[in-house]
Amino acid sequence: MKNNARDNQNGQPTDSESQGNEMNNEFHQLFLDELADLLNAEMQLTKALPKMAKAAQSEELAEAFRSHLEETENHVNRLKEVFETLNEKVKSKTCKAMKGLVEEGSELMEELKGSSAIDAGLIAAAQKVEHYEIASYGTVRAWAEQMGHSEAVELLGETLDEEKAADEKLTEIARESANKQPA
Repeated sequence: MKNNARDNQNGQPTDSESQGNEMNNEFHQLFLDELADLLNAEMQLTKALPKMAKAAQSEELAEAFRSHLEETENHVNRLKEVFETLNEKVKSKTCKAMKGLVEEGSELMEELKGSSAIDAGLIAAAQKVEHYEIASYGTVRAWAEQMGHSEAVELLGETLDEEKAADEKLTEIARESANKQPA
């Protein structure tokens, strides 16, 4: 007598096996939804970063925003590549969190226009975005690893590393200049 999950009268999966497949499918769908959310978030940033670079007083901060724009465009392409490695259609869904963060940043730019505090405000807004992205990429990378999607793990890990580096760069700029008060 065989001892496996399909060893029943009709050769159909057992209840526990069906439940496991359904859970795996739901988990995979959640993963895809989060990737779609991230794709939209990155696309929103490709529109916001040039405005932030233009608003920055410090050339160093403006350059950091321009440099991160190039990375963000690569993040969009990398996310599309993740969908492809999964043999899934590329999807995007409105990221409400990023929409809120971008709106907050826009309001801040308007309120601080001409202020000596604008760079500090821009860095604060940008770091909120980076922290959201670090959390999101960390989550989807972990899920990809759990599901055995090694190519996705690698691609998402590259982006996660770049998001962490961008956050560190913003901290460095803040410490060196933006957060210092005039004497």
